[in-house]
Amino acid sequence: MLGRPASSTIDGPAGLIEVVVEDPQSPPIGLAVIAHPHPLMGGTMDNKVVHTLVRAFVLAGWRAVRFNFRGVGQSESSWDEGRGETVDMMAVLGHFQADPAMRGLPVALAGFSFGGYVAAQVYARLAQAAANQPAIEVPAQLVLVSPAVSRFEVPQVPVHTLVVEGEQDDVVPLASILEWARPQAVPVTVIPGTGHFFHGQLSRLREVVLRHLQAASVAASGG
Repeated sequence: MLGRPASSTIDGPAGLIEVVVEDPQSPPIGLAVIAHPHPLMGGTMDNKVVHTLVRAFVLAGWRAVRFNFRGVGQSESSWDEGRGETVDMMAVLGHFQADPAMRGLPVALAGFSFGGYVAAQVYARLAQAAANQPAIEVPAQLVLVSPAVSRFEVPQVPVHTLVVEGEQDDVVPLASILEWARPQAVPVTVIPGTGHFFHGQLSRLREVVLRHLQAASVAASGG
């Protein structure tokens, strides 16, 4: 059982950001930051898909941090059309990377729907910065669940990205995900018979993400 950890706040670029940190039973093998769906559509860090992603990361041995974008919950300021929300996620990542317990450990970014768009934006910014400053760490893992490619300009992602989509998604249609992924040769994992919120299939979503993380961990260790 993961329990129900209390939220806290950290300083962000536009005021306080509400966060929840969940740790595995053993020392973490990495740091994962998970972004929630669209704030103006009721998205919060308490979303069930976000919780499912957190559970998968914790079961795989990662410290998982979820947070509320600006203007949601106890996070200050207001909606900024994705720009400020991207900066929010970068601030959360930077804050927890500064923890001595996290130094030298790999980083993962994850997001659902709008949060997937933001996670991809953060990855792209870090990858671009790392090209000029080798000391900047490029995230080792990127997990996107139904990224909002039909509503936002989601940047290209590396081929090792885990992209998961529901076959019957009527918010971000499967066809739009495939159209976005095809030119990049990025594989898409489709869960049959489920829609945008993975009702009745959250356990399957968790297992897909968990297996991916476990396989990546084995590969990284040379196993």
